[in-house]
Amino acid sequence: MSGILVVAEHRQGELSDSVPELVGLANGLKEGLGGPLMVAVIAQDPSAFSDQVNLAGVDEIVQVPVSVAEFQPDVWEAALQKLVAEKGASVVMTPHSVDGWGYAPTLAAANGYGFASDVLETKVDGGEVVAVRPGYGEKVHMEVGFPGKDAVVLTVRSGEHPVVEESGSAEVTTAEAPDVTPRSEHKRFIEPESGGGVDLSQEEFIMSIGRGISDEENVEQFSELAEEIGAALGCSRPIADNGWLPKAHQVGQSGTTASNCKFYLALGISGSVQHQAGMKHVDSIVAVNTDPEAPIFSVAKYGVVADIFDIAEELRPHFE
Repeated sequence: MSGILVVAEHRQGELSDSVPELVGLANGLKEGLGGPLMVAVIAQDPSAFSDQVNLAGVDEIVQVPVSVAEFQPDVWEAALQKLVAEKGASVVMTPHSVDGWGYAPTLAAANGYGFASDVLETKVDGGEVVAVRPGYGEKVHMEVGFPGKDAVVLTVRSGEHPVVEESGSAEVTTAEAPDVTPRSEHKRFIEPESGGGVDLSQEEFIMSIGRGISDEENVEQFSELAEEIGAALGCSRPIADNGWLPKAHQVGQSGTTASNCKFYLALGISGSVQHQAGMKHVDSIVAVNTDPEAPIFSVAKYGVVADIFDIAEELRPHFE
């Protein structure tokens, strides 16, 4: 078996931002493995997404028309099982998302494929795929091999890889979907709390606050400071867990990855590995903390050992 099959995730008629990123990662694997790079579009009208997934490096776009309008794990799993067999794919790549969790593990388990979740990197060693994923709460990165497996299923963390922006010239084909009756029924979407409409994954300048603010009453002054300096307001997990800010403001492994951020200002954040997972790839990080041994300083470009309230007062006059 050879070839790489990327699954194009979509919801409510919108293609996921993960697709160009997955294609970029798959292009690197393609160089080492050979074989075609294919993108599977499983949808009621897959042609609606074909132009968007026709990216540089993609050899074939496989349209799989299905009867359901929104994601159903049973349908996706059956369609991919059929595609892997028909196309001879040795690697299936899908986002590490709530939809991906719904079918990727069962696809691998039911067919005896290799499997790794939350993949950060991939490489080829001796003609075999190796996946790099976190372990022990992001304290280590592990290399996972799949000896003796004809195919491997990988769920890939988003916001970690360069995206492919150039258009391609892929062949478009259509594959018949298997006749599957879903065990669940999609009723409706319930939108989460907006968190003030913030989408930290798209922000270029983020100012995040952590335990160092000490009290919920202090959130307002830092929110005002963020607005004054033109930054989006982020936070560490304790702030969100305490309900001081909506979950949408949390940066980290269980929050948002600041994938588009160019400048990150961390105020009173110790810098757990979980938080670092959401901002570690930002080019310019400035951290302010009273503890000179705080882990955040290990990833910061500039570190300031000082009280965040003093720094806030120093910043304000420069932006008035």
